[in-house]
Amino acid sequence: MKSYKKIVLVMAGILVSATAMAQKKASVTINKVEDAPTISKHIYGHFAEHLGRCIYGGFFVGDTSSIPNVDGVRKDVIDALKELKVPNLRWPGGCFADTYHWKDGIGPKEDRPTIVNTWWGGVTEDNSFGTHDFLNLCEVLDAEPYLAANVGSGTVKEFADWLQYVNHIGPSPMADLRKKYGRETPWGVKYWGVGNEMWGCGGNMTPEYYANLYRKYATFMTSWDNEQHLFRIASGANVDDYHWTEVLMRDIPKHLIEGVALHSYSYVEWDEKGSSVNFDEAQYFSTMQTALRMEELVTKHTAIMDKYDPKGEIALVVDEWGGWYNVMEGTNPGFLYQQNTMRDAMIAGTTLNTFNNHSDRVRIANLAQTVNVLQAVILTEDEKMLLTPTYYVMKMYNVHQDATLLPLQLISPEYVFNGESLPAVSASASTKDGLTHISLVNIDAAKEVEVTINVESLNVKSFTAEVLTSSKLQDYNSFEKATNITPKEFKDFKLKKGSLTITLPPFSVVVLEGK
Repeated sequence: MKSYKKIVLVMAGILVSATAMAQKKASVTINKVEDAPTISKHIYGHFAEHLGRCIYGGFFVGDTSSIPNVDGVRKDVIDALKELKVPNLRWPGGCFADTYHWKDGIGPKEDRPTIVNTWWGGVTEDNSFGTHDFLNLCEVLDAEPYLAANVGSGTVKEFADWLQYVNHIGPSPMADLRKKYGRETPWGVKYWGVGNEMWGCGGNMTPEYYANLYRKYATFMTSWDNEQHLFRIASGANVDDYHWTEVLMRDIPKHLIEGVALHSYSYVEWDEKGSSVNFDEAQYFSTMQTALRMEELVTKHTAIMDKYDPKGEIALVVDEWGGWYNVMEGTNPGFLYQQNTMRDAMIAGTTLNTFNNHSDRVRIANLAQTVNVLQAVILTEDEKMLLTPTYYVMKMYNVHQDATLLPLQLISPEYVFNGESLPAVSASASTKDGLTHISLVNIDAAKEVEVTINVESLNVKSFTAEVLTSSKLQDYNSFEKATNITPKEFKDFKLKKGSLTITLPPFSVVVLEGK
């Protein structure tokens, strides 16, 4: 085990209970460690499934639309995602991926067959948004495409043909077809998901069966030495199915795999998720219980991976995470459209802190989903568009992308509700280009927390800060009040002799920058 990993068990991301503390106070000690990992920018990835109004009406309006667009993709969405510095985008699913046949989405749009989206609302789609549209969008965004390919209802040949179509320079049958349809040079897609949720909508498979199927697909994706340097991601566990991770790590040869996925959502109760806006503190507390469980999930799945991969060569890829509630009243139940409140900002901030602190193993993650679905960063309604509290958290946190982790020790007071408790404070820190960034979250619904941060080892002379908070947990940005919640300058802190003292408002996210 690397020396860093020995330290991280004690230092980074450990939330120590402080129930005996009389006041709401927390302490953080930040330390530089020589072999600390880089926080991969790909932890800040996004997910765009053919689901509800994510693609059609969200990203894509068509090039004849009166809404300003670039080759049919909304310009306001493109501009917002560029500001977010989106590092990668996963497409076309999700469950949709294992019913999607990529050849249906290439060639003249008028000649493309329709498809019934059996997973999400039973709507008929015309395949007007396909491979070229998606990969060209990723180029515009300067984001790596992450293609989730069809294993559940597809074939090895179909999968291999798609890879050749997007990656082979030619001449070859698929490269020649790509050139016929207007794209001379390949896109060079690196990230590939070999199916999605194979334990469920991908085919209700056992891990043993899927591990063997994965080996077959991965073998025909590339040459024996993976000369294209593809990043092949196995469909991983559902939440705490540790047996699934064990089987994949045990049965898949290391030369055939670069990543293992994990899916976990935050909710009140799975069978009764509650409203995305009309929730009480009990429902908020329950949601945060599932959100903070990400620390346990990452730790335990990592421990299994460490057993088979002690050098940490295979990434843990949390390619679906976020809040999941009942759909907004009056919307299609299969479209998963929900609002985005300060509760979602709490989920985003704490989850990203967890990923940062475990960046030795977590190297890709994808928030579900980008536009109009689940914990979206953008909502649209005809020509209108707004940015959600989650958008602003991810924008505040993008300073951590490709920065060096600063391991920390956190002692947190408890957020207590109805006799149960959770750590009130979450934190992570990094350094890059002479700047230090510290991200802090206070999830307590009613009480502020005073945090003392030992920054003596960092040689920082001054700090500035931004805060995201509001008057109520249920507050959100609407099309009528699109800037109701936005980051503000924050000055409620003092730096003195290597000690930084900051007071976090209730349910707030603060990012500090030190020079």
